[in-house]
Amino acid sequence: MDIYEEIVRLRQEGRSGALATIINTQGSIPSFACAKMLVRDDGSIAGTIGGGGAELEVLKIAKEVIEQEKPRTVSFDLNKKPGLDAGMVCGGSLEIYIEPIIATPTLYLFGAGHVGLATYRIARSAGFDVVLIDDRTAFANRERYPEAKHIIVAELDAAMASLMVPPTAFILIFTPSHMTDMRVLRWAVGTPARYIGMMGSKRKVTGIFHELQKEGVSAERFQAVHAPVGLDIGAQPPEEIAISVVAEMIACRRRSRAALPHLRLDATPPADARLREVG
Repeated sequence: MDIYEEIVRLRQEGRSGALATIINTQGSIPSFACAKMLVRDDGSIAGTIGGGGAELEVLKIAKEVIEQEKPRTVSFDLNKKPGLDAGMVCGGSLEIYIEPIIATPTLYLFGAGHVGLATYRIARSAGFDVVLIDDRTAFANRERYPEAKHIIVAELDAAMASLMVPPTAFILIFTPSHMTDMRVLRWAVGTPARYIGMMGSKRKVTGIFHELQKEGVSAERFQAVHAPVGLDIGAQPPEEIAISVVAEMIACRRRSRAALPHLRLDATPPADARLREVG
C-alpha cells in the first residue's frame, strides 16, 4: 500500500490521521531513516517504523496528535530502554516526527436564506468546504453560492438520506421553520458529526429537544449540539450572526477552552450545558 495514496484517500473521505516519520537515527535501530507509518483516525495503520514498544508508544502519541491537530517530535533511546526495539537489542536511538493529516473541514449547511448565505461566505473564508442543502431553487443556486462544494436541491428527507457525514463534519441547521429544523436535528444527532448547530431561542431549542426525547432519542445524542448556535456576542444582522457561528465552529475545531469553557478534550458536555438565552 502506498502511504501517500492512502493519505489522499483519507482526506477525500473527510477523515483525519497522523503520519509518523523517522527523521534522525544513531546506531542500530529496527527500521531505517525516513520510514513512515500512517495512523488513521480509527486506530488502524499503514506502514511501520519498526514495530515493538517504540511503535506502540508512537501509536498512543499519534492519537493525541490527531485529536489536537498539532505535530510532535519524540525521541527513543534504545540503549536505556531496550524493550522498545521489539526485543532485537539494537542499541541505537531514533527521533520521530508525528504530523497531523487534516482533511478540509466540511460544513453541511441546511438553509440557503439570508443567515445561510452570510454564514457560507464567512465559513468559506475560514477554510471550510460548504455543502448546501435546501429545497428552494430560488435560494440554493450557483449564482448565490458560487464556491459551494455541492448544492443539493431536494426534499429534505431525500437529501439527508444521500449524505455520508464523516466524524470531522460540521452541521448547521438554518431552515425556515421549527418543524423542518426538528426533522434535520433528528437526522443530525444520528450522524458522527463533530459539531451540530441550530438557530433559535432557548425556548425553541428546549422544546425541540423535549419532542425528540419523547420520540425516543436519548439525551446523550444531543452532546454535539450547540443551540442556540454561535458565541454570545449580541449578534443581530445576518453578517454578525454568521461571524458568531463560524467563530464557535472554529473554537470547537481548535478546542478553545477560552471561547468554550465547557469544552472538554475527553468528552462533550450534555446538551443542557449549552442552552443559553440569545441577546
